[in-house]
Amino acid sequence: MGADAELLPLLDSASICCGVHAGSAELSREAVRIALELRVEIGAHPGYDDRQRFGREELGLDAAALEDLLRAQVGALAALAPIAFVKPHGALYHRCQSDPEAAERLARVAAGFGAGLVGQPGREILRAAARFGLPAIREGYADRALLPDGSLTPRSQPGSLLGPAQAAEQALRLLGSGEFDTVCLHGDSPGVVEAARAVRAALRGRGWRSGPLRPGPGPGG
Repeated sequence: MGADAELLPLLDSASICCGVHAGSAELSREAVRIALELRVEIGAHPGYDDRQRFGREELGLDAAALEDLLRAQVGALAALAPIAFVKPHGALYHRCQSDPEAAERLARVAAGFGAGLVGQPGREILRAAARFGLPAIREGYADRALLPDGSLTPRSQPGSLLGPAQAAEQALRLLGSGEFDTVCLHGDSPGVVEAARAVRAALRGRGWRSGPLRPGPGPGG
């Protein structure tokens, strides 16, 4: 998204686009290369094949086509480096969060690559991960306003994107609740580098340490 080289050193884990909803094979390879050099954990971030709308509109694929789309993208990224987790992008993520069959297909793909799944607590992605015996990583969002049920405020609504100070405050609140394992920052959000710095500083200020989602030797180790 233009700030990858600045953003990656501030992360413990990175969801890397698989070159379909955005980017390209070359850009994915470069992001993987930087992540490996920095020992940043790598996750696959597959999305709908809809560049015009950045994968943020539901396409209504049937379950078999959805699984094929996921497997092709996750497989392409896994060919570049070991992946620790899979987290769908945009509308594909929301589909898997609410559609048990889509979540089942997602879990089947992740299992084939020995990867965990990232999703919001109480929704279908993590339920599917549990059924397949996969690592289930509970995520919250640092840089997005939340509705009362914990879902994301639509981007079309004012105030849906949070600034660095708000992101840091929300990250502390979510992680302090004990209900989340990780907080997400969107690489295409304005000011994401500043937000990542603010979140890290807030964590350090509380004496908290962060690390990869799946502890181990890490990329390249």
